[in-house]
Amino acid sequence: KVVFVLRLWRSATSTAMAPRWMARLGLCLVAAALPLLCQADGKHYKLHDPVYMVANKVGPFNNPSETYQYYSLPFCRTVGKQRKHRHEFGELLLGDRKVTSPYQITFLDNVQWFLLCEKTLTPSEIKSFSDAIEDDYYFEFFVDDLPMWGYIGEVEGEDLLLGHLETSRRYLYPHLHFSIGYNVDQIVSVNVSTNPQRKVDITDEYLDTEVSFSYSVEWVPKPDIKYRDRMLRYHDSSFLPGTFEIHWLSIINSFVLVLLLTAFLTIILMRVLKNDFTRYMDVEEDEMGEEESGWKLIHGDVFRFPDHENLFSALVGSGAQLCTTTFFLLFCAITGFFRPTKRGAILTAMIVIYALSSFIGGFVSARLYRQLGGLSWVWNTVLNAVVFPGPLSVIFMWVNTVAWNRGSTAALPWHTVMVICALYGLVAFPLTVIGAIAGRNLSEDFEAPCRTTRVPREVPKDVPWYRQPVFQMFMAGFLPFSAIYIELHYIFASVWGHKIYTLFGILFIAFIMLFVVTSFITVALIYYQLAREDHRWWWRSFFCGGSTGIFIYAYSFFYFFQRSNMEGWLQGSFYFGYMAIISYAFFIMLGFVGFYSSLTFVKHIYSVVKTD
Repeated sequence: KVVFVLRLWRSATSTAMAPRWMARLGLCLVAAALPLLCQADGKHYKLHDPVYMVANKVGPFNNPSETYQYYSLPFCRTVGKQRKHRHEFGELLLGDRKVTSPYQITFLDNVQWFLLCEKTLTPSEIKSFSDAIEDDYYFEFFVDDLPMWGYIGEVEGEDLLLGHLETSRRYLYPHLHFSIGYNVDQIVSVNVSTNPQRKVDITDEYLDTEVSFSYSVEWVPKPDIKYRDRMLRYHDSSFLPGTFEIHWLSIINSFVLVLLLTAFLTIILMRVLKNDFTRYMDVEEDEMGEEESGWKLIHGDVFRFPDHENLFSALVGSGAQLCTTTFFLLFCAITGFFRPTKRGAILTAMIVIYALSSFIGGFVSARLYRQLGGLSWVWNTVLNAVVFPGPLSVIFMWVNTVAWNRGSTAALPWHTVMVICALYGLVAFPLTVIGAIAGRNLSEDFEAPCRTTRVPREVPKDVPWYRQPVFQMFMAGFLPFSAIYIELHYIFASVWGHKIYTLFGILFIAFIMLFVVTSFITVALIYYQLAREDHRWWWRSFFCGGSTGIFIYAYSFFYFFQRSNMEGWLQGSFYFGYMAIISYAFFIMLGFVGFYSSLTFVKHIYSVVKTD
């Protein structure tokens, strides 16, 4: 591949017609492509070549966001300063902090037993290990970019109900056994295990304890595993085949139920509308003087613009941007544009796509604001640019400060934060401004089927409890939430656990169901609101559509206390902080869907009947 690219560049630039800038540009492209081309087929080893064991991090198994540097515990170190490895952007977002470990491994050389170091643990070091073992700490290693995990010790004599007893014993695993699979001259699988026969009792924290850290290496031929398929083992281990079938059946069941409910709701709504159209249009001339009733009565107020149009249009524009980001993120994951299982790939793609889709947010916001008669379009652009990143920045500063105070690797380094700020300041915000200018200049006046009266009509105040806004929002959020409830459990287990989510096709179907159900239920509730002669539907459609986000945040509390073993101030800050932002994103995104669905519906029904 490298030779082919060099020949192609040489033939393209060797002609007399080729300008000098083309040659320089081609040389730069070739230089940039060489590392990617060389790594396309992976690294090839020769016999006895060194294989580097990279230590990453440790942390409580039940708290996936609470991670610390590997050498925050007194393990054996290499001589001198620990060499840090290069991290990709997504790895830094996940809290990876890779350093060189003292394990010496060479290609295809088995090691029966090798002494890593002999160390006398002081009482403070023993206490560090004891506390980590009680909290079920695990470690993470990398070999040739393949991850592997293991526990650093165990507790024996622990009661499941009463917890740690005074008679329980704490044991440290000082010996690790590495099983490395290879195919010809490439590494295709890695695994680490501990030897329970070589554990060391460190229950007594007041005496110095001699510990011999050691390891063994076994090379296993894996001719059936190709290098390009070596990550499939992590995919397959995410869900068992039986669970996978149950997953599909659950989604199909939810899809059928949602389809039937939506069809049932659509039939009822269509029949009611048909009766309304017949009643309003087939009026004899001698009945023209009869007083109107129902939703036709408020035709002079239904298109009266809402209050706080600046904030309203900014929220709608941000919802359009989040919808675009979600669609393209799932599309890229399904089509294989990036590897979703690569560490941090989803987070990186999400940040980049969100920044690039800022044009959509600015365009939709400015266009709607212009149609609503707004004049302060500069403030509308600024508000649209900060309506979602603003709360996100506040939550991020809070959780990052908590992680920094605890010394956790979950705290982003300053240079990573600067990269994100630069991406927003140099890409996202300018695109928002460009989109706002385009939306303002290309926008047309709002075309309402009915003329709006000067004096607003009084809204009926004697409304039954089941037609109150709170109950409407509850109904509007409950049905869409029930459509994604099953899939939500798997997503939580992946985001706030150690499972790897790969079923993006199912997730795409779930999002389609979510959008469809949100659209239909919001339209139905807006119709019944207009039928009782309440013309304040603009904000109500947005809140009804976005109320599913409130259900998602409520479910996060149920999952934290009933479905997980997460605990602690650090993990709780990350979990509830970022779940608040995720729920807020769903609120804005589905509010956009609910509003534009309702707008299309209201325009249609008032354009059919004769009102003037």
